[in-house]
Amino acid sequence: MGMPTFVQSARDSLWRMLGVFPADGARAQTTSGHGLPVNLGGYEFARQSQGQAARLQGVDQALVWVVVGLLMWGMVMVYSASIAMPDNPRFARYTHTHFLMRHTISMVFGCAVALLAFQVPMETWEKMARPMFVLALVLLALVLVPFIGKGVNGARRWISFGVINFQPSELAKLATIIYAADYMVRKMEVKERFFRAVLPMGAAVGLAGVFLLAEPDMGAFMVIAIIAMGILFLGGVNARMFFMIFAVLVGAFMVMIAASPWRRERIFAYLDPFSAEHALGKGYQLSHSLIAIGRGEVWGVGLGGSVEKLHWLPEAHTDFLLAVIGEEFGLVGVSLAILAFLWLSRRIMVIGRQSIAMDKVFSGLVAQGVGIWIGFQAFINMGVNLGALPTKGLTLPLMSYGGSAIMMNLVAIAIVLRIDAENKLMMRGGRT
Repeated sequence: MGMPTFVQSARDSLWRMLGVFPADGARAQTTSGHGLPVNLGGYEFARQSQGQAARLQGVDQALVWVVVGLLMWGMVMVYSASIAMPDNPRFARYTHTHFLMRHTISMVFGCAVALLAFQVPMETWEKMARPMFVLALVLLALVLVPFIGKGVNGARRWISFGVINFQPSELAKLATIIYAADYMVRKMEVKERFFRAVLPMGAAVGLAGVFLLAEPDMGAFMVIAIIAMGILFLGGVNARMFFMIFAVLVGAFMVMIAASPWRRERIFAYLDPFSAEHALGKGYQLSHSLIAIGRGEVWGVGLGGSVEKLHWLPEAHTDFLLAVIGEEFGLVGVSLAILAFLWLSRRIMVIGRQSIAMDKVFSGLVAQGVGIWIGFQAFINMGVNLGALPTKGLTLPLMSYGGSAIMMNLVAIAIVLRIDAENKLMMRGGRT
């Protein structure tokens, strides 16, 4: 028997109120007793209609605009932080817009690569997981080979391709996310067994760590280790094994610091950067970062008004960009940056949770891995700039100068947007 008109009208109104617009097949299911979509975690899911093909519809516009805002703000701040660098004899052959132009080119190129990445279905990313991780390991090894890897300030972290320098550790971060997500899906049945589930993943990350520490790039190794550990935990590894892995990582980092005199000096300098012993040594960057943030007070000295960027604060356009933001925009600017990254990380994690709730575990773990990457690296960079953490060479995602970092950040965001688009497609009853 047909449904009365007024009942159908009320039901359609409820669909619109919930924000779910099912395909005709899904509407037909509701009339035959299957009921309304399940409300899970604040998101309503419509059943996938059989034989209903659909196109990817839209992207998370709020997420896109926050990313665009951070990119634009970062571009302005890179220009502000680097405008005086040609006055230094080391950069005398550069123009005042050199770093701005290179950063802009990196952003444009990164957006182009991100658009291509968005076109790739998540099934394809899953198939590419192991080859991509192997490629990252090969590049991490190649960067250590003389005449292939390029050294800067005592670290060999780049491979030169003529017009651009590529940093393999940035690819390794994304490759670790995709590989770890694929690994957890494959090991789902044995995830409670340490030697079959955790140990192989630990060995893979450990191999990447050996290459990274040889560069040396302990900061990138920390990020990769946290990403892998986070995905293992979110993938279902029990708490006992998780805390055991955490204890092993903490112990490993403590041994590395104890065995390296210059790393120990950084820790002591962090504890008292303004002492006579450290102010002109390992505590120099941190002390001038704190001076810059202190000068900014609440409202800042105004865009372009920073004094610390005038050859006082090293790496002002990369690792210590937040200090320049603090000096020029004050507490308000720093707070805005913190809130933007907090919202961005949370939104990405929600997309991942939504995907897992729809039984797309690989996609969900990838999204949450990207959230861990962006959130943790931003947290470390901000903590270093504010003197809350020891100095570490990590850039501020999406904002700091660095072509490889910008490109891989944008590719990671594009993959998250692809996951979100596929989720929305399934909600509408389509097939991915």
